[in-house]
Amino acid sequence: MAMSDQRKEYLYKYQKDKLKRIPLDVPIPDYEQIKAHAETRKESVNGFIKRAITDTIKRDNEED
Repeated sequence: MAMSDQRKEYLYKYQKDKLKRIPLDVPIPDYEQIKAHAETRKESVNGFIKRAITDTIKRDNEED
């Protein structure tokens, strides 16, 4: 089922207003390691990276 033009416009506006892309380049062996680890946790690579960032920020703030 195709997405309506109104829905596409809403998603574009939402992404523009609410999200910020963070490009991340990693060597292929590192990516493969990240992907394998994420799969063992039943996560996407994106989900794993977000969780790793959130956990690190939380841990760093606890140290302060």
